[in-house]
Amino acid sequence: MNAFTRSIVQVLRGSAKAFQTFPAAIACAFGFAVVTLIRIQLDWPQQEPYNFLFNCLHWAFAMGAVFSLTAITAAQSRINQKKAFLAANLLGVVTVAMTFLALYLFGGTIPDESRYAIVTTLAATRVSMAMLVSFLVFIILAGYPKDQSDFSRSLFMTQKAFFIAIIYGAVIMGGASGVAGAVQALLYHGMSSKVYMVIGTLTGFLVFTIFVGYFPDFRKGKVDEHREVAQKQPRFIEILFGSIMIPIILALTAVLLLWAGKTTMSGIGASSFVQLSGIASAYTIGGIWLHMMVTNYESALAKFYRRIYPIAALVILAFEAWAVVIQLGKSGLKTIEYSFILIWIVALAAAVLLMIRKARSHAVIAVLTCVLAVFSVLPVVGYQALPVTAQVNRLEKILVSQGILQDNQLTPSAVQPERAVRESITDAVDYLASASEAKLPSWFDRRLAQSDVFKDKLGFDKTWPEPEDMPGKDNYIATSLMLPAEPVDISGYRWAINMQMESVKQMGTVNGKEYITIDGDKGTYSIYWTYPANNNIPSLKIMKDDRVILEQDMNGYLDQIAAKFPPGKAETYQAALDDMCLKLETPEVSVLLVFSNIDISMDPREDRINYWLNLDELYLKEK
Repeated sequence: MNAFTRSIVQVLRGSAKAFQTFPAAIACAFGFAVVTLIRIQLDWPQQEPYNFLFNCLHWAFAMGAVFSLTAITAAQSRINQKKAFLAANLLGVVTVAMTFLALYLFGGTIPDESRYAIVTTLAATRVSMAMLVSFLVFIILAGYPKDQSDFSRSLFMTQKAFFIAIIYGAVIMGGASGVAGAVQALLYHGMSSKVYMVIGTLTGFLVFTIFVGYFPDFRKGKVDEHREVAQKQPRFIEILFGSIMIPIILALTAVLLLWAGKTTMSGIGASSFVQLSGIASAYTIGGIWLHMMVTNYESALAKFYRRIYPIAALVILAFEAWAVVIQLGKSGLKTIEYSFILIWIVALAAAVLLMIRKARSHAVIAVLTCVLAVFSVLPVVGYQALPVTAQVNRLEKILVSQGILQDNQLTPSAVQPERAVRESITDAVDYLASASEAKLPSWFDRRLAQSDVFKDKLGFDKTWPEPEDMPGKDNYIATSLMLPAEPVDISGYRWAINMQMESVKQMGTVNGKEYITIDGDKGTYSIYWTYPANNNIPSLKIMKDDRVILEQDMNGYLDQIAAKFPPGKAETYQAALDDMCLKLETPEVSVLLVFSNIDISMDPREDRINYWLNLDELYLKEK
């Protein structure tokens, strides 16, 4: 038996052994799979009333699987007694029951647009954070005892187990799906597509058993030779981390340091905080992770990285803090800023700890991450509460200063506030209106997100920041108009034709062009609305019997629109009903075109103008 075959056999044996080593975790995964199979068998109309129940069960079993893995590892690695092993498994079962009851009784809500309850985003996030904490604790526990492992090797072993399970799962899924496809193509054409869903579910269960079964024996006092194999980084991984990823992170470090220098000279500039937070978060998480992965490397580049990363991170974090303070001054605390601050705290503590304690700090960083993960979903101070409180206070302060909010009542402003004030109010209102699960003050109406309600209650239109500071603003400019919600006077017209393309296609085709036919008193009319595939200007043609009585493109109409609503202007256009309608007259017919939306986009780099006129209805009468 060669090494490759022995490796496959060992993985499969480990998967089978997982049923004995982690029975509660495997049972939870099996329960998850059973719920999934039930949902597959039920079509949506039958499943909808039970959707909340199934979601609660899925979250509970997922939580139980991860927690059981951690609890059993703790009992085996620290105590190694049958009673402790039994207690850990029972605790996993209790966790499933408690999670299910908590979600089912307190974690549901019925949205306005739904007839049935759903699991709230906050409840799902809290369970997710509990799973994250359990998983990080498992990695810490798997790094015991110290003479056989540590956090970095335990983390790599976990990642290795995951990717091995994914590879095996992909092969199983591909092979089983191929067989099912052959059966469907050659033997049973009426085979349901649900067969593939069942295969995917069973494969997912097998993937979990392979993942869990790859771990070594964690029992206290037991030396498992497989641990050394599982923790060892293959040569190609050492090359990937040491010779490819370290230079990439160092290059990103250089970019961020240059940004810090530029910031010192000219200020924060026009960089989007969302972009900055995304880059900085990726750098922080990726940098710390890579530090853990190469902590035992002896190459000069790895040693240099381990020395330079914490120092560079501290410099970059100082300027990121400056950017956060400026952002908070502009728009207050929101979810993005809240999340970034938590990541910033972890990064700061990690940089200091890596400088002082080096490899011994890895577990401490993981524990700090667990603490902040729990903090982020707590009442009052969690991501769902603290930003909302900050935005409510910000909005109240502005509205009171403008005389719009008095005695918990909104009064439309008699004088239009300054643009900066209108922008701040719009920003805060949109954020709070989208916070679906937040507790808001009695004076705040969620319908304020609607432009008409906003203007009616506050006395002015919604206002957004001008796009002049947006990167690439000169590269793509456009005009977009929408049909206002107003009645259209169609008196005198006999026919109303739905000109949406799907409706047109159902009527008829001549020379590849769709048309609609109307049998009138004075003849048969064929209506063609031709829209070129290259986004050029559309045209309308009407034939009476076999004679063209109207043929006109939309050039003149679009010239009027472009003159009245020039593309690229900062203000937000509001089209009137007359702007979205076009009347055409011939000796034989009168036509009224009503457009639902009109878009004109200009791309100077490509030297191209694109037009889109969405013709909603065509009204016609004979003369």
